[in-house]
Amino acid sequence: MALGVGAVGSLTGCLGGGSAGRPTRTGSAATVTATGGPPVADRSPIVPYEADRLRAATVSGGPAKDGIPSVDDPSVVDASEASFLSDEDVVIGVVRGDTVRAYPRKILVHHEIVNDHLDGVPVSVTYCPLTGTILGFERGETTFGVSGNLVNSNLVMYDRATDSRWPQVLATAIDGPLTGRALREFDVVWTTWRQWRRRHPDTGVLSEDTGYVRNYGVDPYGSYGPKRGYYARQSTMFEPLTTDSRLQPKTTVLGVRTETGATAVQLAWLAKRGVVDAAVGDGRLVFVHDAPLDTGYAYRAPDAPTVAADGDRVRVDGERYAPDSLPFERAHGIESMWFAWAGFYPETEIHGYR
Repeated sequence: MALGVGAVGSLTGCLGGGSAGRPTRTGSAATVTATGGPPVADRSPIVPYEADRLRAATVSGGPAKDGIPSVDDPSVVDASEASFLSDEDVVIGVVRGDTVRAYPRKILVHHEIVNDHLDGVPVSVTYCPLTGTILGFERGETTFGVSGNLVNSNLVMYDRATDSRWPQVLATAIDGPLTGRALREFDVVWTTWRQWRRRHPDTGVLSEDTGYVRNYGVDPYGSYGPKRGYYARQSTMFEPLTTDSRLQPKTTVLGVRTETGATAVQLAWLAKRGVVDAAVGDGRLVFVHDAPLDTGYAYRAPDAPTVAADGDRVRVDGERYAPDSLPFERAHGIESMWFAWAGFYPETEIHGYR
């Protein structure tokens, strides 16, 4: 029987540690102790595999545990002070309550996890370079670290309270005392610094003062602007859980997993259409594109309303809404490379591949 609950797991990349990775300020990951694990999700997404199957598929990504060091004492600067960012640099944007923050991908590629506080809540913002996935989690009194292992090329995180192992995309523990428990997730946005700054000129920014010696101008996997190296090749470094030829392996999709199944839309297709209707089980999902940020959102929608693109807005029956503010419950969407999404969710539907 497959795990019926899911949250997030992470699998690490292939960055090394070494003396250059030693912290230059106190409060490093090794000193963190906590008595309680992360809070549990109210709603658990499906995990199509048994935990022992996922444990058997777990491989070393190269570095040892914490060889890729999480940022546990983040320094944040105003947008006007972020001179280390160019307009086309990718950032992971988050809005929680009164807090608006951007996490530069060029920093996250060297750390994969930032343990932060947003709107007074302890959270972890996570990024897996090998699967192109960004996810946000509530962490409670503990912190997350990089285990050094991967599943389906995806970062496997561990929490420092219980040492349970959490593949990032699944958001569910597959090993340790919390096996089968799912994490509480929140939405994050993949966009560029120019696009995010235009939308949120008052944003804070994770600074390069991480406490570690790193060259944040160099991406060890290649480049996103333009795409080179690992990001441009269709081959993967590690064997996927399964293969699916409906799309090229590293095509970007926006996926949603619910308690009963999974579905995804090719992001380029969503950008052309503006709105894509989908379904998981008996439920209706609506994907919408946010052109100014070049990102997408998903909503759990009732059957009755007609939802259609209307310029830079979305029309729901007679009313126009911003893409991020439709009058429906938001479904947690995950941008991912196709091979990773299809590997974790082999029965997934896909829209926009013909």
